[in-house]
Amino acid sequence: MFSVALARKELDKGNISSLELTRACLARIYALDPELHACLLVDEQGALAAAEEADERLKNGERGSLLGIPYLAKDILMTKGLKTTAASKMLENYIAPYDATVIKKLKEAGAVMLGKTNLDEFAHGSSTENSAFGPTKNPWDLSRVPGGSSGGSAAAVAAGLCLFALGTDTGGSIRQPASFCNLVGLKPSYGRVSRFGLLSMTSSTDTIGPLTRTVEDAAMVLEVIAGRDKLDATTLAAPLEDSRLSLSQGFKGLKIGIVPAYLEGSLDEGLRTEALRALEIFKKAGADIVNIDLPYNQYSVPVYYVITPSELSSNLARFDGIGWGLAEEGSDNLLSFYRANRGHGFGPEAKRRIMLGTFALSAGYADAYYKKAQAVRDLIKADFAQAFQKVDVIFTPTSPHPAFKLGAQVNDPLAMYLEDIYLSGASLAGLPAISVPGGFVEVGGKELPFGWQFIGPMAREESVLRAAAAWEKINNYQERRPNL
Repeated sequence: MFSVALARKELDKGNISSLELTRACLARIYALDPELHACLLVDEQGALAAAEEADERLKNGERGSLLGIPYLAKDILMTKGLKTTAASKMLENYIAPYDATVIKKLKEAGAVMLGKTNLDEFAHGSSTENSAFGPTKNPWDLSRVPGGSSGGSAAAVAAGLCLFALGTDTGGSIRQPASFCNLVGLKPSYGRVSRFGLLSMTSSTDTIGPLTRTVEDAAMVLEVIAGRDKLDATTLAAPLEDSRLSLSQGFKGLKIGIVPAYLEGSLDEGLRTEALRALEIFKKAGADIVNIDLPYNQYSVPVYYVITPSELSSNLARFDGIGWGLAEEGSDNLLSFYRANRGHGFGPEAKRRIMLGTFALSAGYADAYYKKAQAVRDLIKADFAQAFQKVDVIFTPTSPHPAFKLGAQVNDPLAMYLEDIYLSGASLAGLPAISVPGGFVEVGGKELPFGWQFIGPMAREESVLRAAAAWEKINNYQERRPNL
């Protein structure tokens, strides 16, 4: 299957049509997705119509980076006239009345939406096992998870069901599945991409970004979906720098910060060896390696798991069966009506987080938990700001290990929350971060992929794209495909 950049060239030359490309993707979805379960909805009729329109625009001489390119969108983004379920029974039959801003921008650019992808319910999870409609499997090993919560999007791109996919990243939900599936996963700066039309999880950290095969593809998608939006007051005023200019600059002269403690502790031994090898590659390619300290970042996971449940307990309060969501019949009073709707509509992890958040915000506890977490969050932001006075990017593993087995952690919430150990800090600080294929390690007789993360200063996506592209050019791990 083509990368976005290669497909762009072939479409512009007239060697292939968008209709041919779209039909090939649909055929692959129908052949492979019954086993993978990456998709919750396939809009064949809409996709073919959009492809025909894109071909007409190409025939008339129009050009655009994503014109005619087939993609899939995480099913937490509003898509007018189509189901938007957030992988929850609460919204099982909900038809979105409008498009999210990112979907609208992609439509205007001529990209072809094939359908919607599976996720952890309302994006609550790190494995895509919390979906009300069943888990997604990892194309590299069908007995393992693809990561989460954007696991359906990651599995779809890795399996060649589409050329790119949209995911959302609140505390690592693009980057971690990218690592597990040998993909590039870009979390833009908070506010770089409009959140209008996203079913909110944690409003202060939610971001929308691409999962792609290459760094260039990620930059191409970002250019289209980024920008100010009058419908989202949190979008950034600072313009996006020309990201693709940075892709050829390499490592020479780049100052890369590392936290030595991140290469110890819970990090898988095979990944530790590979991380040390990566540092030597950076040096040989002309980068400067600088030891830094992020003392408050060690608290990022507990801070994240106070702030996130607090915000989502408020965001999910609207789903009560009256204005939104499942409406069970037969209740004789309001309390039993709510109990039936929310009891049957939300899954176990959503309920757990609602209860945690409601407790953290309750009278007598908000000062001790929510306000304290926000205070530590400010210290985490200050840590990063100080570090970026010395370095251009920060290097870490994306995940402490490769993909784990389906069912291995689903009943251990703490282990699942610790999946975000390298990821939640950048989210709390609103920083751009990218996961790029780091290589492969042998696990149980199989080679499984893993990723490296680069974190950059606020609104400096070009920094992380430069570092990721430099690594990609040296190693070419992105060229390997799962054997399906």
